Amino acid sequence: MGNLLNNFLRGLLLLVPMAAAIYVVWYLYNFLDSLIPIVKNIPGLSFVLVVLLITMVGSFARRYNTGMINWFENIIKDIPLLNLVYSSIKDLMTSFMGEKKKFNKPVLVKVESNLYKPGFVTSKDLKEIGLPGKVSVYLPHSYNFSGNVFITEKKNIIPLTNSSSEVMKYIVSGGISGSIKA
Repeated sequence: MGNLLNNFLRGLLLLVPMAAAIYVVWYLYNFLDSLIPIVKNIPGLSFVLVVLLITMVGSFARRYNTGMINWFENIIKDIPLLNLVYSSIKDLMTSFMGEKKKFNKPVLVKVESNLYKPGFVTSKDLKEIGLPGKVSVYLPHSYNFSGNVFITEKKNIIPLTNSSSEVMKYIVSGGISGSIKA
């Protein structure tokens, strides 16, 4: 039963944000089409306006975010399943795009004598949990929104000179897109 619930929650974490984003874009697209008659005559204008509107909301939220976001998060935290989904997505998004980026140290990890995997250092030192000299590394899976976290010796890590986005693109594409440089 626990496995079934885990699979359900994992599917929910994947589908809810995508469905919400698609719904918002679709709703705004239709709303702008019905509100401004000239938009229907120019193909693609509704889409451009939706992208501009979302960008303006993002800019506004970054500038004035504390009050609005705190209010929203206080409402969400009282709804158990929604809180889990929201906080997981928020943590993932801030790991890649927030001011406290977590996936900004791309590395190669030696997992066997002649086998290395690309990933990201998420914690430089684990001495506070009794593992001095060890680091935690996130290894994303190709073609999937999941990955594994490994704890390894620092000597097994080779820093990469690529940007985090280049390494993530390389990993997610299964090594087809781009290259990595040590």
